[in-house]
Amino acid sequence: MTMSATLVDVSGFDRSPSLSPDERQALASLGWQLRRRRGHDQTLSEWGVIGRLLAPLDAAQRFMHRPDTTLHRRSALDAAGLVLSRCAEEGAAYWGWPEEAWVRLIGQDRHAFARPWPEWVDQTVRPYVAYGFLLCGFDALHRLGGFNRLALAWRVFGRETMAHAQERIAARLESWGYRSARTDLLIRTFMAQLLLVNRSARLEDLTDDVFRRLRDDPRLGRRRRPFHAVHRAVAEMGFASPPVAPTRGRQMPVQGAPSEWVASVDRWFATSTLTPEVRREYRSILVMAGRWLAVSQPGVVSPADWTRETCAAWVARVTRTSIGDFAQRRAGLAERLGRRLAPTTMASYTTVTRTFFRDCQEWGWCPRRFDPKTALATPRSVRALLGLKPRVIADDAWAKILWAGLNLNADDLAAAGIRAYPLDLVHALALTWLFAAQRSDEIARLRVGCVRWQHGDGDPASEPVCLLDIPVHKTGTAFTKPVDPVLGRAIEAWEAVRPAQPRMTDRKTGEAVDLLFACRGIPVAKTYINATVIPMLCRKAGISPSDVRGRITSHRARATIASQLYNAKEPMTLFELQAWLGHRSPETTQHYAQITPNTLTKAYTDAGYFARNVRTIEVLIDRGAVLDGTAAAGEPWQLYDLGHGYCSYTFFEQCPHRMACARCDFYIPKPSARAQLLEAKSDIDRRLALIPLTDAERAAVEQDRQALGSLLDNLADIPTPAGPTPREIASQPSFSSCQPDST
Repeated sequence: MTMSATLVDVSGFDRSPSLSPDERQALASLGWQLRRRRGHDQTLSEWGVIGRLLAPLDAAQRFMHRPDTTLHRRSALDAAGLVLSRCAEEGAAYWGWPEEAWVRLIGQDRHAFARPWPEWVDQTVRPYVAYGFLLCGFDALHRLGGFNRLALAWRVFGRETMAHAQERIAARLESWGYRSARTDLLIRTFMAQLLLVNRSARLEDLTDDVFRRLRDDPRLGRRRRPFHAVHRAVAEMGFASPPVAPTRGRQMPVQGAPSEWVASVDRWFATSTLTPEVRREYRSILVMAGRWLAVSQPGVVSPADWTRETCAAWVARVTRTSIGDFAQRRAGLAERLGRRLAPTTMASYTTVTRTFFRDCQEWGWCPRRFDPKTALATPRSVRALLGLKPRVIADDAWAKILWAGLNLNADDLAAAGIRAYPLDLVHALALTWLFAAQRSDEIARLRVGCVRWQHGDGDPASEPVCLLDIPVHKTGTAFTKPVDPVLGRAIEAWEAVRPAQPRMTDRKTGEAVDLLFACRGIPVAKTYINATVIPMLCRKAGISPSDVRGRITSHRARATIASQLYNAKEPMTLFELQAWLGHRSPETTQHYAQITPNTLTKAYTDAGYFARNVRTIEVLIDRGAVLDGTAAAGEPWQLYDLGHGYCSYTFFEQCPHRMACARCDFYIPKPSARAQLLEAKSDIDRRLALIPLTDAERAAVEQDRQALGSLLDNLADIPTPAGPTPREIASQPSFSSCQPDST
């Protein structure tokens, strides 16, 4: 290992790595005298023989910052004595020691350090073996176990210098929301190790090159959590550029696919303008297509080799593929292996390959041997199974979740194990999810000042309306929407206590913006709602985080709120809901605006489907006529109330003239005295009969005169229950002045 630069000027010293015979003899002769404790003989000639070894150690001792106490003076002398004694054992001057020799001397822990010198040292000596760090550039600190890095940094840079550097970093971090950064031992220790490895206590020396070099340097040890925070703090001071967000994962080396195919896929991956997440998903599917080629189409090794027959075979294989087929890794798939792919997954496979070949042909990477749009189209059998299915949360469960969000407190955060964010942030984040009906990515990307208040119609005395500014989103540009004032007040409460944060890059637009939901200089992840907030709210509400439609996720709130607004007492129209949700077209909004069963039931009832097809007729039963026997003699005893009169025909429901009766013998007009007497009889029983109606009869009942005239014309030649037709009845002189009655 190449040693880094020293801190003590060693240019004037004899740095020969080998020991002369006289030096070897002098070191062996001095023995315990090498400790130079009180009472040692300074007149011995051996001190002069090893003078070139003593002088650098004394210079380093003078350079070190140590308390001016007897204990620390003795510890520094003992440490120098250890170095000289180990020179005798190694047979070489410390200038030429390999890294391993320094590790053996200092030890991988305090016990290993003290074991060879049981009578020489105590634990105050070990930090003073900084001689190797100061003189020889030894900095393999990661090999020394859990020694006190702060003590070493104090010896090298001085306690005040280290405290000043740590205070500057801690003050910056605490201004971003870090709790107790000044007393956080992990941050202070990491700062000491970072400055030691960089061999400078000046924050100005932590440049871009230094951070780039030290990002994965093993000398910083395993506890590297503060690295990103310190880097951002230094960047905010202007000494370095902000850290670049790490890419998600690494691309696995592809196995089982033709190398030419993989090279084409990687070339497309590097050229495509799709977002990184989408490109990674596309790449994984294209790699699986390559493994299918190796198994089923061994002669096809590149996109240029594909034909219409290859496309047809691939599409057919997609419709028969099971989960796990052609996958390189099957971790986490054990419970689903062998299941048929979902229709949406099948469609994505064909869409990905279609997009890939369309781009390859347009960019001139392969010949146009087929049209990807038709050759790789999603089969009709798969398209028939597709369709957006927003999973609306049940009203009772949603009401409980709303209550939980409105009544969130610190105990709920503690029960959920949330220590990273303050209550005001989590409360505002939860209410934004519950009331804004936006995607989790858009919620995480809201800006400071996104809430505005506006008085309706410009009247200051009116109730102000809360407006929420939504940033550029999945399908459109930024827009503004009205939201409930409770959301606006929660966001303003968080903004009032929000620590000042550095401007961060909007991952969608690339702008440097002040993100609303950020703390300690880090934006809240878009997965935080699904992973933490929703389970916490469900726990407080006493409901399961899953229902019959699956797990409760952030996007289900969007469908639930849209459906409730569409089914409200004063519902939003489809176009209003489209604008409120930020959709590009009303067709998309239709998938979210589902009609609830309650609304559908009310609409069905109001439509009167049953009432339109049947008519409730009151039937009068003359009990007196039945009891005295006159009914048996032919007198009417069952009368159907038509409104304008009565029909005494027993089989009224089968009569073609019902509801538009001609003046047949069975018809009794109400104005007649007989009808009045009938209504006055005390022994009349009443019941209701449901009479099915034809279309013409229904129109007549609904007071359509034209329909009534048409109905009478159609029945003119139909015999009445009495025998004659309405036309014949109308031609009789006694009825010439009578017109058929109707309902």
